[in-house]
Amino acid sequence: MIKSSVSNCPVPSEQQPLNEYEELKSSWLFRDCTLDWREYITKLTWIWGVSWPIAGAVAAVSFPPHKQIAHFLLCGAAGASLGVILILLRLYLGWSYVQHRLASPIIFYEESGWYDGQTWTKPQEVLTRDRLIVTYQIKPIIQRLQISFASLAVLFVAGTIVWHLV
Repeated sequence: MIKSSVSNCPVPSEQQPLNEYEELKSSWLFRDCTLDWREYITKLTWIWGVSWPIAGAVAAVSFPPHKQIAHFLLCGAAGASLGVILILLRLYLGWSYVQHRLASPIIFYEESGWYDGQTWTKPQEVLTRDRLIVTYQIKPIIQRLQISFASLAVLFVAGTIVWHLV
């Protein structure tokens, strides 16, 4: 955990937005968003590949591969993409939460439990630092995730077109 640069910060260390950001950035799933594009796409491809056996089994029941190979492949690919979509959604929600906490001038926190919530207004230097992190560190990650969602949408549309042509 990073110590707060503000000596009178009442927010517990684990609830400070900067520490939440650092923890998220270092966690095994969320750090994949910070990789270069090639490694990031490779990770998503692995998730898609791991989802294929389940999706393929479901697709095989609906479209026997020996009779309808094109429909089987398209259905299996779309089904396997659901695993990728769920992972991307989890990544997007986690990064969006931290982005909101860093960008917000007022922080909600709990002192000792769910029943005693408090708020703290960030001093200007902390707010400026946090917003710089949002602008230069988190927004590119959010944009990458949005591009990933858009790319999957394009692939789904292309798959739908191919489906109707076959």
